[in-house]
Amino acid sequence: MCATKSEPPTESTAPSSPQLPRSSEEEKEPAEADIDKDVLCPICMQIIKDAFTTACGHSFCYTCISIHLRNKSDCPCCSRYLSNNLIFPNFLLNKLLKKISARQSARNASPVEHFRQTILQGCEVSTKELDSLLSILVDKKRRMEQSEAEMNMQILHDFLNCLRKKKLEELNQIKTDLQYIKEDTTAVKKRTMELYTAKKRCSRNLRMLVDDSFAAKTLPSLVDQHNNGTISGGCNSQGWIGSASSQRKVNLKDQASSQGFRSKDAYDGSDSAYDTNSGVAVARKRRIHAQFNDLQECYLQKRQCWMKQFSKQEDKGPNVMDIDGYNPGLEDFQSVLSSFTRYSRLRVIAELRHGDIFHTANIVSSIEFDRDDEMFAIAGVSRRIKVFEFSSIVNEPADVHCPIVELSTRSKLSCLSWNKYTKNHIASCDYDGIVTVWDITTRQSLMEYEEHEKRAWSIDFCRTDPSMLVSGSDDCKVKVWCTKQEASVFDINLKANVCSVKYNPGSSVHVAVGTADHQIHYYDLRNISKPLYVFGGHKKAVSYVKFLSNHELASASTDNTLRLWDVKENSLLRTFRGHKNERNFVGLTANSDYIACGSETNEVFVYHKAISKPAAWYSFGSDMANVDEDAGSYFISAVCWKSDSQTMLSANSQGTIKAFVLAA
Repeated sequence: MCATKSEPPTESTAPSSPQLPRSSEEEKEPAEADIDKDVLCPICMQIIKDAFTTACGHSFCYTCISIHLRNKSDCPCCSRYLSNNLIFPNFLLNKLLKKISARQSARNASPVEHFRQTILQGCEVSTKELDSLLSILVDKKRRMEQSEAEMNMQILHDFLNCLRKKKLEELNQIKTDLQYIKEDTTAVKKRTMELYTAKKRCSRNLRMLVDDSFAAKTLPSLVDQHNNGTISGGCNSQGWIGSASSQRKVNLKDQASSQGFRSKDAYDGSDSAYDTNSGVAVARKRRIHAQFNDLQECYLQKRQCWMKQFSKQEDKGPNVMDIDGYNPGLEDFQSVLSSFTRYSRLRVIAELRHGDIFHTANIVSSIEFDRDDEMFAIAGVSRRIKVFEFSSIVNEPADVHCPIVELSTRSKLSCLSWNKYTKNHIASCDYDGIVTVWDITTRQSLMEYEEHEKRAWSIDFCRTDPSMLVSGSDDCKVKVWCTKQEASVFDINLKANVCSVKYNPGSSVHVAVGTADHQIHYYDLRNISKPLYVFGGHKKAVSYVKFLSNHELASASTDNTLRLWDVKENSLLRTFRGHKNERNFVGLTANSDYIACGSETNEVFVYHKAISKPAAWYSFGSDMANVDEDAGSYFISAVCWKSDSQTMLSANSQGTIKAFVLAA
């Protein structure tokens, strides 16, 4: 038997350098990637579905090529002529695509799915192997449940820690608030004792003054009677005179003491005086309890605000506390509490009747007092500006009140504004977009501007520069005017209709603009490229903006709310709710403490700026018992405060105008 000779290793059989093994998936990925590129439809760039091949050899989805051939008669790849008769199903490619899909599904399936498919396909597994698998699965399940339980406990622990931290913060805040209350209670008691002591001292001084004045008047008359008396003889006459003097001195003391007792009763705060005021005190306490939550929030807010200021100024300047420990925040709140509880209703003091037989439309769009609060003007859809004397309306009731000045216009009027310096100048804007400055003395227009392209909603004279005024319109523009020139000074272009404009009362360069995009834009006219601040929060169009002070701005919206803003701090101070306003312009007016607006329920509402609920309201409907059935459709259309007094004018859509005063 011959031995086989082994051949030397050739290049093909020579051992190669060691390499890392490659998995089957890594080997398949390039091939599958190439296949994926080849099986993409040239039209939709997705894997071909229901493959059809053209006569020129290109494959497409049947749906894609069918839609293409409805519009064109060429191949999308090579542009050769093609029709529905020249496309054929590609069965081989369809089989290949199904295998690729199945392979991709298997590759993307989870191990559990692989195992499940293996069992379902009838793979033979012994009982021992199944027991081993079950023990593994049970152990895996137990570990997963334990891990999930630990996670849940960790989440619960984090929640409890967060809750504890929050409650501790609340507790610390409550302790701080209680400390404020304790300090303020001590200060109030001290101030009360000081007032009581001052009252006693005043009463004592008053009694001494009464005694001195009575003695000064009575003693000279007794001396005169003594000098003019008849002397009948020696000792007896002197004894009689002495006894008479003593008697008169006794009477003088009695009268003086009686005067003293009467002065004490009058000035010492007797029970009768307390009984007289007890009804007022009870009513004011009732108002406190009705708005207790808002008042509590106001007190704490003012107290905390002053303490923050005190902490900032502690090392920089004098103490903000008074000598007697009466905190300025408490003093602020006391003024709020006093003014809020003082009034609870609106009392009608006059009603203006100005019937116009030539104009059935009586909606009053604007009411404005003049510079000195002696006259007021009204305007609306009647195309007339009427000026009335306020004192005559209040003091001289009449069936019909006649205006002292009446101006006719070409269009319906939307807004009025008196010049804050020149008493007889008033500006108006109308539905045609015309801005006019009038002289009510000559009854002539001084300036007329026609630059607005649509209805102008609002006009306002500047307080610090009476030659300047600003207007806003549906053309999305705010225009600044000067009465010394015939064209506008400049425009501010916005993206939404402008509903209201107002100068800051302490500045000639700051203007607030209410727009239909639910926002208030606060501009510095020295840089109109963008607003200083944009106040957002209203959910519908902002219909009015009014300033309470140089830094407090009130806004009204058709979302049934009023809002109070701080234009210095760029912050929302308070939201007021209680009236109804969803469709119409119902008016807005403000003074230093109160904000008033109308309602679509034909009511006037008054809010204190520190309390979010109404302080007082009045229904025009209560006086309309004999009016037609459409009375429910009337709404308040204009309101105006008389400077910083408690007097207000209000008009509704029927043309009824009433003067109110805040009352207890």
